[in-house]
Amino acid sequence: MTSRHAAPARPRAVRHGRPRRSHAVVRGAALAVVAVLCFGTSGAAALYVQLNSNINTIDASDLIQALPEPTATGPADPDDPNAGRDVNILLMGSDERDGENEAIGGHVDGMRSDTTIVAHISADRSRVELISIPRDSLVDIPSCTMTDGSTSYAQRNAMFNSAFAIGADNGGDIASAAACTVNTVQQNTGVRIDHFVVVDFAGFTKMVDAIGGVPICIPNDMSAPKAGLYLNAGQQTLNGTQALAFARARTGEGVGNGSDTDRLGRQQELLAAVVRELLGKNMLTDITQLIRFLDSATESLSIDSGFSSISDMAGLAYSLRSTSAANISFMTIPFAAAPSDPNRVVWTSEADTIWANVAADQPMLAGTSQDTSADPGTGTTDPGAGTDPGAGTTDPGTGTPDPAATTPVTPDPAQTREAGKEAFSAGDVTAVCG
Repeated sequence: MTSRHAAPARPRAVRHGRPRRSHAVVRGAALAVVAVLCFGTSGAAALYVQLNSNINTIDASDLIQALPEPTATGPADPDDPNAGRDVNILLMGSDERDGENEAIGGHVDGMRSDTTIVAHISADRSRVELISIPRDSLVDIPSCTMTDGSTSYAQRNAMFNSAFAIGADNGGDIASAAACTVNTVQQNTGVRIDHFVVVDFAGFTKMVDAIGGVPICIPNDMSAPKAGLYLNAGQQTLNGTQALAFARARTGEGVGNGSDTDRLGRQQELLAAVVRELLGKNMLTDITQLIRFLDSATESLSIDSGFSSISDMAGLAYSLRSTSAANISFMTIPFAAAPSDPNRVVWTSEADTIWANVAADQPMLAGTSQDTSADPGTGTTDPGAGTDPGAGTTDPGTGTPDPAATTPVTPDPAQTREAGKEAFSAGDVTAVCG
């Protein structure tokens, strides 16, 4: 890891909770009206309280390094708390094994985070870009302040996922762990992190079950006893437990080479499948379904206090209702084997360009070897490379089935994107079931 990835030095100010904007009242009222229409007066009140009480709110604002916030470029929107501004959310998968999580993954002491994704939502809400950070990346970890006021020592060329463990071990709580990870991401990328979400095993399984499972192409038989994964090749619909095993599996038959970086591609494929299912069921436009989904999805989440209102989450989700699958993109930050240790990785020079693009709210691949901007409006690939999960099945002019929409199309392997190795969109083909 070299200093080229570090953000310019800044005063160590702390970020305090943002005052809630006045239009939050309007947004909350609008959602309340919808809830009343959907569930009745008493049901709406109970549901709203339940949704907010589901969330484990974390106030880590005083532990996180402040970076400049963008100025809104468009008019205010009472349904979107960040209208006209890009939003960066750090998604962390927690490997904490207690309670429900111990029952799922077995008992292991301590807290770890093996999955970390920077989710960038463009200011115009036309793009969502999710960038996976390999846990074995060698980065500089800054000195972190814990909830009890103690501080850790800064570390150079340390494993990226050590940041979460440092916060957990020294502060003893998720707030310290998440804040140390946020600070590490900001220092090494220059990307401002607005919010963070920590998802544990139980939370992930509940989210998948809340949408009725995830249809996904399994290209070959998979057997990973350590993760409890046993799947046959073909089109499958994974329930929450199966989806978690699919995301966690690293060793076994048919699950890749056993590396964490290989597993990242499978996690991205799974997230893309979730996106397709959400769009296919119109969950971002059907407020009733969205609220029901959030009721289940928020039950095992830990979210920063600036983003933990159900109206804030619903408003941001609703603002993405016009975003197409082709413009929701996934990738792993470019890396190479570390010269000091072949079992560790360092980010390549192309990573600098990607992080700079994200920080400037530009398409993440602009100016890189994977830049496909010559094909405007296609996201990361030629639109012919994928399918449109939101395509209708009837001819709007006649109401009769449209053969083009209902006839299965065999994917062209030449157009298949290799998840984890190259960027792809939720509308692309990443596996061929045969």
